[in-house]
Amino acid sequence: MSRERALARVDRGAIRANARLLARAAGRAELMAVVKADGYGHGATAAALAALEGGARRLAVATAAESEALRSDGIGAPLLVMGPLVGREVARAIAAHADIVAWTPQACLAAAAAGRAAGRPARVHLKLDTGMGRLGARPEDVAALVEAADRPGIEVAGIMTHFATADLPAAADGGFFREQLLRFRAAADALRPRFPGAALHAANSAATLRAEEGLDARLDVVRCGIALYGCSPFGANPDEHGLRPAMSLVSYVAAVKTVRSMESVGYGRAWRASRGTRVAAVPIGYGDGYSRSLSNRAEVLVGGRRRPVVGTISMDQLTVELGPDGVEEVGDEVVLIGRQGDERITVEEIARLRDTINYEVTTGLGTARVRRVHEDGP
Repeated sequence: MSRERALARVDRGAIRANARLLARAAGRAELMAVVKADGYGHGATAAALAALEGGARRLAVATAAESEALRSDGIGAPLLVMGPLVGREVARAIAAHADIVAWTPQACLAAAAAGRAAGRPARVHLKLDTGMGRLGARPEDVAALVEAADRPGIEVAGIMTHFATADLPAAADGGFFREQLLRFRAAADALRPRFPGAALHAANSAATLRAEEGLDARLDVVRCGIALYGCSPFGANPDEHGLRPAMSLVSYVAAVKTVRSMESVGYGRAWRASRGTRVAAVPIGYGDGYSRSLSNRAEVLVGGRRRPVVGTISMDQLTVELGPDGVEEVGDEVVLIGRQGDERITVEEIARLRDTINYEVTTGLGTARVRRVHEDGP
């Protein structure tokens, strides 16, 4: 059977279904599907199309180049570039008919100039820092931002902020999610009369799915990224929110050998067999985004069963213990993320083993060596 050494299968049907779920969870708010970082590693154009088919009304990316790429692929949906833009990037985003974000008077001046050059107002979303501490105008800077934004060449299309702790349990965030939301609502209420057409948005995936009495952060638009791809924004089991994981990562058994008791496998002799056993070499490694930190910790699926990754993961290979009675053979499929038979390995499981978040797992799978195949499930 022909196999590929590193293949990511992406289920567009799962992205569509997750978009439908998130659109329902958004209530009256519109769903903005975040497809930055190549759709969190899933493929930006495929993810955008599936999300729009599932009910998203807007898209968001991080860079001017990402906005240009979507437009060149024929996607005409409303689009927001959320990241900072410098120099010619402002004009490039405006030329791509994308909205941009501003939080300083200087950014507003650049947007106005780009809008005048394009012959149409630049659509700008004013970003307020309510506690994230990165981008955004602090309360003492909002007046100057508003004065700069209220000028010819700019249309204030949105007012936004970003939550720092929406993905934490209510008992763990110290009330900071509530505090940020109240700050934003107060600031937005003060600004709305001046910019009556501006859409208010703050909620990410976690805030959209978070159920807490008296706290509704959905407002006019919700910006959902990680949940769109079937990953839990809380690092939990995606099933808890009815999310369908969209990505699976597969390889194959390239070689099988029997090792004797106390023989080692891999660099540094980090694993030695406690018995005579069979070991499979799998041609995928940290050069493909399957982290070296998973050495002697992770499991993969072979023949519908969990098998431990043993020895140090190399740049291009890893090894798996099949057991003394393992019957797997060269060419058998190996699932590193996803389902095989009745077993499943989630992105969240891999993230916990790496002491990181699911975002880093999917975006870290290198597109240069891990081919994406987009399948169209229900």
